[in-house]
Amino acid sequence: MKVISQPTHSQHKFATLTAVAAACAMMLSAPVNAAEVDASATANTAVPSAIDSSKRVIRLARPNAVIATQAATTAQAEAATSTAAQASAQANINATEQSSTQVTNTQTNNIQPNRAPQNTTQNQVAQANQNTELTGTTRVYERGPMVATGIDLRSGQLPNIPTPQVHLSDISFVPTILIAQQKGLGTDKLDVSLLDDFIKEVSPNARHYPPNFPNRTQRHNAREKIKVLTDWIEPYAKSLNASYDVLLRAAKLNGMGRNLDLGSEYTVRGGQYIDRAIKIKPDSGEANFIYGMMLSEGGGFKEGQKYLDQAVSLGYTEAEQSLAQSDVLSDRREKALERLRRLEQKVPDNTVIRQQIKLIEDGKFYIWDLPASNIKPNM
Repeated sequence: MKVISQPTHSQHKFATLTAVAAACAMMLSAPVNAAEVDASATANTAVPSAIDSSKRVIRLARPNAVIATQAATTAQAEAATSTAAQASAQANINATEQSSTQVTNTQTNNIQPNRAPQNTTQNQVAQANQNTELTGTTRVYERGPMVATGIDLRSGQLPNIPTPQVHLSDISFVPTILIAQQKGLGTDKLDVSLLDDFIKEVSPNARHYPPNFPNRTQRHNAREKIKVLTDWIEPYAKSLNASYDVLLRAAKLNGMGRNLDLGSEYTVRGGQYIDRAIKIKPDSGEANFIYGMMLSEGGGFKEGQKYLDQAVSLGYTEAEQSLAQSDVLSDRREKALERLRRLEQKVPDNTVIRQQIKLIEDGKFYIWDLPASNIKPNM
């Protein structure tokens, strides 16, 4: 039998204190390191509190460095704590083994070596990376050099962004039209280019009553545009010295506003403006036609016929069609057909007259209730 010397009480106490001190040192150092990492990560990912309004901000989706760092630090701290606990337990086991009084060779051979602790640090870090969320980091776009045509974005901080390609087709131009603001020579001019283009496009749909649009959207757009344009021309038309061209355009806009049920004030203004225009140019076929059309389509057949007859004598074709409309509404259907057939022979290329004849033959009352054509988008 072998005799093994027993360890003294002081040796056993020294080994236990050494293990405890090592574990405490590792546990206290982990939070300090984690705090340093968190502070640096927060400082690096801070978003600027204000950005100049002339700069563009671009946000890029990147993993959140702060969340990943915190998760990794927590995992390391937990692993350090586990390692310290295992070291303390191992020290106690070694001390107990050293304090055994007798150890046989058989028992020594049968003792299984201690298993190495599982490495949980890598698993916890991997799980933290899987739970990493996407966050936005901020980068301020800096403008490129200014050139004659504007800012060249290709020289800025926009890598891997394709250059936009633009193709133009169906290009049209609006002719410039200037009219006198007031009567007399040397008066200021008004640019009515867009106004005349709008009237030309919308008149087939809203010039006569009832108006006819292919859909409610185009009807709504026409109503809103008429409101804007009448407000624009109103101060010039109200002037006592307003020119014929200003009064004629104001009467057209207000007449279409009346047909689109924008209010009785459009009817009153339209009648006033066209009456003043006829006084300036009594031999104007267009002015006589507009006044006669507004009166007859509003129910004043006899009052309007005088102006429509004057427009017909001045060679205004559409005035003949308005007279036919008055005949239909006055129960003179045969006279209306006779008038339109005679007009068709004079103007054989006018397909609208043929459709109006067909409407009267079918018993309809409104000869302008024709299939509406689409208005161009640039109205």
